[in-house]
Formats: sequence, C-alpha cells, structure tokens
Amino acid sequence: MTENTRLHKGETAPAFSLVNDEGKTVSLSDYAGRKVLVYFYPKANTPGCTTEACDFSDKLSDFNEASVDVIGISPDTPETLAKFRTDHDLNIELLSDPEKAVMKAWGAYGEKQNYGKTVVGVIRSTFLVGADGTIEELQYNVRAAGHVGRILRDWPV
Repeated sequence: MTENTRLHKGETAPAFSLVNDEGKTVSLSDYAGRKVLVYFYPKANTPGCTTEACDFSDKLSDFNEASVDVIGISPDTPETLAKFRTDHDLNIELLSDPEKAVMKAWGAYGEKQNYGKTVVGVIRSTFLVGADGTIEELQYNVRAAGHVGRILRDWPV
C-alpha cells in the first residue's frame, strides 16, 4: 500500500476555497485569527457521517465558547449538503470538495483499509488549525462514534 501524504503538527494548514451548501465560496483564510476545526467525511446522510455531523452540531456551542469554528468537508455536491443540513438540522459549515483536491492536500483522501481490503477513498480525518494557520492537533482514520467527545476531552480547544 502506498503512503498517503500526511500533515503533521506545526505545519501550515493548506489553503482552500470551496463552495458551501448555500453556493457561497468559503476559504480557510476567512477564519484567519481564529481557531478552526476542519474535519473530512466520506458521504452525507450515511450512518457514520450523520453521527459525526450531528455530534459536531450538538456540541457547536462548546466549540464556539472556546472560539473554535467547525467546518465539515466532503465530496458531496452543495445540493446534497443542503439536504443533509435540512434532514438533520445541522448548524456547522458544510463544504463541497467534489474534485477531492483539498482532501488530497490535507492527506484525507487515498488508500485506506476498509473491512480488511485496501480501497481508495476519503479518510475520515480531523484537524485543529490555530489562529496562526498552523495545525495544532490532527487525527487520521477517525471512528465517528464518540469522536467529538474525545476531541473536547483530549484536545486543547
């Protein structure tokens, strides 16, 4: 299996500009001077991704109290993300990366193990980007269930 390019603590987070579920372009630079939690997930309205997105939405006030914004990025279209938001009453920023270019730049797309087989796809990953634009915390191959609680418990948000 070939290694995916992975990011590391202390590196500058790769810049991005993507369209959200409302068709508006959102850039990482829009959050300059603030901490932002960026997480990548495979597909809207699937069980694990729904659990994770709902958990982030449910705990958004905890992140906001710590001056941390939350952005979820998937390869879904803006229309699919809009339905995802509506279906689950989500209050986090949802961005569309259909070309998977941002995912690749962040090491969140490539070869992974799925049920014992090597496949190519989205690697569920989460990053805490500091106010200075550097990566403070990161985790690849995240398990959706309980992930948000572990972040709030273990990361300096």
